[in-house]
Amino acid sequence: MSSKWYVYVLKSLKDNGIYVGMSKNPEKRLGLHNQGKTYSTRNRSPFVLLYTEAYNSSNEAREKEKFYKSGFGRKTLKKLFPR
Repeated sequence: MSSKWYVYVLKSLKDNGIYVGMSKNPEKRLGLHNQGKTYSTRNRSPFVLLYTEAYNSSNEAREKEKFYKSGFGRKTLKKLFPR
């Protein structure tokens, strides 16, 4: 099992919205989102995995996740992944 933490970016095929999260296993997490087992995204599935970034610690991943959820971070993601 990997000791890496990942920040992942999902795109909702229902509303074209972007979701950012962190996990040790982004592919498994994508499955949970698509099964409706994640409260915050339950009504927005299905999702596709757009992007992942690997980090050596949960703290590093959390900081990047917080950045992507900030105003400037959202603008950065919109430039990388236009709708």
